Amino acid sequence: MKFPFLPLRGFCGMANTMATLTLLGAFGTAQAAIFKDSRFELLQDAAKYSELEQLAQARLKVNPGDAEASAALSLALTFVDVSDAKRLEAGARQAKLCIEQHPMVAACHLAAAENLGMQMVNMGMAKAMRNAGTLKAAWIRTLELDPSSFAARVQLAKLYVALPAMLGGSVSKAKDLEVAVRSSQPETARIIRIHIAAEEKKWAAMEDELLALKPSKDGAMRKELREATTQLAKVYLNDSKDLAKATRLYERLQREQPDSASGFYGMSRVFAAQGQTHEAIRNLERARALNDADEYPIDHRLGDAYLGKGDKAQAKAAYERYIANKRANPANLESARKGLSQIK
Repeated sequence: MKFPFLPLRGFCGMANTMATLTLLGAFGTAQAAIFKDSRFELLQDAAKYSELEQLAQARLKVNPGDAEASAALSLALTFVDVSDAKRLEAGARQAKLCIEQHPMVAACHLAAAENLGMQMVNMGMAKAMRNAGTLKAAWIRTLELDPSSFAARVQLAKLYVALPAMLGGSVSKAKDLEVAVRSSQPETARIIRIHIAAEEKKWAAMEDELLALKPSKDGAMRKELREATTQLAKVYLNDSKDLAKATRLYERLQREQPDSASGFYGMSRVFAAQGQTHEAIRNLERARALNDADEYPIDHRLGDAYLGKGDKAQAKAAYERYIANKRANPANLESARKGLSQIK
């Protein structure tokens, strides 16, 4: 499930801030270099959380004091099924235990931050806002213990940019995080500058920074590039109606991340805006076959496209798939049900 990061600084921006916090909770594979153990690192980077859980459990049976296994188990419990409240609660308990046993291990605090971010997705807005300070503190502590942590630095910067000042938001603090690693971690600094440019609605600067990012095999960097590119492309697609710029961004995602649904889903929106239903469907069907397809309302859009084409059987099947998807965005669900009701 994707939400654009639309940081606003006042109380009237709470709804958009909540959407940002939702995005902050939806890291999935966005963590880089959490573990020293390459087996843990490979499994979490590939989002193979069931396997990560099994490995962590096995390691803890041999050595209950294994800090990395404890943190890995918390992450696995948190992300193996983000719609399972019991799993999230178990992940929170495991993160708390990890911190109690290993208070100076950054991975334990990172696991706690990850879990809280995901729990905030399911909270009401008021409760989530009350927990924003706790989330910020968890990322600050992670970064104190591991100043090289890509995840902690970037997610803390996102929080500073997203939150209103009354909740501890501060663009200047985000800029401080960027300056601190501008020489030592230039790509991390660039990612932070991208988020700052988005807050300031400096779309040209944001695009320049995005295009300057080098293609990477690192799961964290790939996800950050994917989300920021998608957010900017949506601005061009929906606000300025600049389909050429949106196309350029989505085509870059298709070239550099052909294993992700993002570029193909995005191009389907461009084709739909141009009235090219056949091409829109072709891109949606390709996106549907990729591993991260559940993160996008693909079947909802397929239902709309097939219905517009007059193919009621395909539209009905697509809508029903989307409605049955436990990870479906509630906002899209209502529209999908309405579309399905039109089919007789």
